[in-house]
Amino acid sequence: MTSQPRQSVLFVCLGNICRSPLAEGVFRHVLQNRGAAGRFLVDSAGTGGWHAGSPPDPRSVEIAARHGIDLTAQRARRIADGDFARFDLVLAMDRSNRAELKARAGGGRLDRIHLLMDFALGEARDVPDPYYGGADGFETVYRMIRAASEALAEKLAAPWDGPDRGQASSTR
Repeated sequence: MTSQPRQSVLFVCLGNICRSPLAEGVFRHVLQNRGAAGRFLVDSAGTGGWHAGSPPDPRSVEIAARHGIDLTAQRARRIADGDFARFDLVLAMDRSNRAELKARAGGGRLDRIHLLMDFALGEARDVPDPYYGGADGFETVYRMIRAASEALAEKLAAPWDGPDRGQASSTR
């Protein structure tokens, strides 16, 4: 049996304490449930470094835990220049994050940067930042990220279907 290629996905928000760590955890959970966790490198980062080294916001940890997902080992980090080459997909939580990522990435890596909701579900909308709101905002964000993660896992499974594994094709 040949080993399957790993695809890499980086989720990015502003501070890497609310949305992107939740997206990382939810997507890992979805992949685990599908038996596909070993096929992916999954991480998260922020466009800003204010919270570097900090755990996710307790409200993100709590909403994830209610759905059987553990975020407690994650620590915030700022996106590094090398991430644009390291990750096949860089999925921003909102348009502001996407603009910042595109400005930092330079011309050669722009095709890797997308809005999460647009890439996964074809919905050109932001995942709102729940930081200054209440628990209901985190629940809304969880539901959005969960739907996007399910669709993303389905979408990214296609390159491994069939005998030509390892070669993504634009003709599929």
